[in-house]
Amino acid sequence: MFSGIVEETGKIVSVVKNKENIDITISCSFVNELKVDQSVAHNGVCLTVVRKTDSTYTVTAIQETLIKSNLGELISGSEVNLERSMSLEKLLDGHMVQGHVDQTATCTKVEEADGSWYFTFEYDPSKGNITVEKGSISVDGVSLTVVNSQDSSFQVAIIPYTYEHTVFHNYKPGSKVNLEFDIIGKYITKIMKQQLGK
Repeated sequence: MFSGIVEETGKIVSVVKNKENIDITISCSFVNELKVDQSVAHNGVCLTVVRKTDSTYTVTAIQETLIKSNLGELISGSEVNLERSMSLEKLLDGHMVQGHVDQTATCTKVEEADGSWYFTFEYDPSKGNITVEKGSISVDGVSLTVVNSQDSSFQVAIIPYTYEHTVFHNYKPGSKVNLEFDIIGKYITKIMKQQLGK
């Protein structure tokens, strides 16, 4: 379980294809605190540390993960949002994020707003996921509040700290991002569909 509060951006050292999977090696400031089998969110995707050295660690993304996320687009030198799993004594500053990406979205617009930014994202609504005004959404692992919720798009407002300390500063129209919709909203949607026989 994660909070959607990114600890830092890591740097991709290498991406190696391993049959239908990829092994991703990353460098970051807390490598020496990690251990094999530990869970770390990468752009919102929970992956397990499978190897580590003094300066890097490696995770494996399987084909199912690559289909549903943007991890397949990572290359050496890419930045990635990192968050270690929550401990019970930590404050929940964001919202409950599982690290299970539902689908990807495409950035369609970036607007500067006198010290902050508005980012617009479009996604395929046929997968049954929805946003609600002022609801929570995880974009590449960042816990955010939805503004301007539409049937197939939404906006988020980004403060300078988030812009500078996450991969948001790399986004431009056409950028693909990972979305994890609010777990409570997903349960409610499923229950309502069952009640309505849909």
